Amino acid sequence: MNTVARSIDAIWRIEAARIVATVARIVGDVGVAVDLPSAALVTAKHKAIDTLRRQQLHRRHEASITAESTPTSLSPDEAAMVEHLDDDVGDDLLRLMFVSCHPVLPVEQRLALTWRLFGGLTTDEIAHAFLVAETTIAQRIVRAKRALKDAAVSFVVPPQDERQARLSAVLEVIYRAV
Repeated sequence: MNTVARSIDAIWRIEAARIVATVARIVGDVGVAVDLPSAALVTAKHKAIDTLRRQQLHRRHEASITAESTPTSLSPDEAAMVEHLDDDVGDDLLRLMFVSCHPVLPVEQRLALTWRLFGGLTTDEIAHAFLVAETTIAQRIVRAKRALKDAAVSFVVPPQDERQARLSAVLEVIYRAV
């Protein structure tokens, strides 16, 4: 694997939870939210390749006519929009943590789903950590997503009166992970 591919893989592992959290908030289904970003990544890869090719062609054409121009920075409105988008992500991650650690799920499913969503670990990597078959972990993740959907678990931070119990479920996952 080349350096660029390793870098992209590392960035994906770091940012995947944020992306899944945002998509889950929008669609209200963790199972769908897990699948959409990877499909979007493949589409984005193809669009990026097309864009790079167009840019390269444009630069060659521009260089033959005039000197290269300098890149422009974000406008104040664009910068404010980026900042606002970044602020929303933190809330989505918190919501996703409460969903992936929901008490409706058995602890083993909570752990597998959380490690997949927040750790960016593959099914095989999680299986190695649990010392179980990869198919076992795959089933746990699928069952967790199905259980969340069947229980109509809302993609929200729980209300104050439920928060302590839900935090206990989150802490149990964190405790078992270390």
